[in-house]
Amino acid sequence: MLLSLAQWLQTLSPEFAFFRVFQYLTFRAVMAAMTALLIGLLAGPFVIRRLTELKIGQPIRGYGMESHLSKSGTPTMGGVLILLSITVSTLLWFDLSNRFVWIVLVVTLGFGAIGWVDDWRKVVNKDPEGMRSREKYFWQSVIGLIAALYLVFSISESSNLRVIELFLDWVRSGFDVNLPPKAGLLLPFFKETSYPLGVFGFVLMSYLVIVGSSNAVNLTDGLDGLAIMPVVMVGSALGVFAYVTGSAVYSRYLFFPHIPGSGELLIFCSAMAGAGLAFLWFNTYPAQVFMGDVGALALGAALGTIAVIVRQEIVLAIMGGIFVVEAISVMAQVMYFKYTKKRYGEGRRILKMAPLHHHFEKSGWKETQIVVRFWIITMLLCLLGLSTLKLR
Repeated sequence: MLLSLAQWLQTLSPEFAFFRVFQYLTFRAVMAAMTALLIGLLAGPFVIRRLTELKIGQPIRGYGMESHLSKSGTPTMGGVLILLSITVSTLLWFDLSNRFVWIVLVVTLGFGAIGWVDDWRKVVNKDPEGMRSREKYFWQSVIGLIAALYLVFSISESSNLRVIELFLDWVRSGFDVNLPPKAGLLLPFFKETSYPLGVFGFVLMSYLVIVGSSNAVNLTDGLDGLAIMPVVMVGSALGVFAYVTGSAVYSRYLFFPHIPGSGELLIFCSAMAGAGLAFLWFNTYPAQVFMGDVGALALGAALGTIAVIVRQEIVLAIMGGIFVVEAISVMAQVMYFKYTKKRYGEGRRILKMAPLHHHFEKSGWKETQIVVRFWIITMLLCLLGLSTLKLR
């Protein structure tokens, strides 16, 4: 929005030539982060007060950690503050004609709406389980598949009209269209190694990445500040990849596929980092507010969508290793419990409690120890992921 305004002002008079600075992506990225940070810090106390007045407090599951009982009633749905900061800042600073930022915004707000319904049921209906898994996954799948179908053709085209034409050609050809190499699965640490996926393979992988990362972040969000800081770090690192793939010069030099328009995602990533840091101000131990599913589901889906666009799905799994391990811990716990119950008549557990962070709590680690150590691990994994920019 501000970019369009600056361009218009430059056409009026040479005196407005200094507005050319708005054309620099790096400048707008810094301003997007600052804007989101200030919006979050200024609006945070008001949002927390409103959530408290509306009695939107976090219910604690009966089988949860005993040490968390004191957190019952803490305002939840604070993810609204994050989404507000991201949306306003992004709309102010990105190029409104960029299709990639729009699709990320749509996916983020769509998953945020699912989380809103889930949180609302928990609070209003006093149901700690909220939206049932089958219903939640259905709506996540709808949004994820629509996004994947759009992205499979938009990666190689620069206009929405061409995306529609490609989709129609794919249907008319009997669902047989060859995708360019940059739409394949890229392997980190290898130069120009791309495995063709085909349309169906790309859609399936994109769907799994978007929905999977959304739920993985949601499962990680169980301790004060545990999820939001890794989201900030992983999102910032993905912003670097977006900047590289969006630049014809840097992408050629670093042997990355050039995806025109993807560099503008740096604005969204910067806004997400600023909004996340602002939320951490209120979410750090002892938390004044929880993000709830409205924030966790949305942020996870945003990370997954950005990773698909910049063709770094595997790198996302590396940098978001904490999210991956948390999700695997839950799946392994449930599967092993069901298997042993069927075979031995009594369910057994691999971990003392899932997700993984609760296992460490049961093992005697303090909440702040777990959170900070997971942050440190995420920082190391992000550095490893960023090293793939050059180690190829």
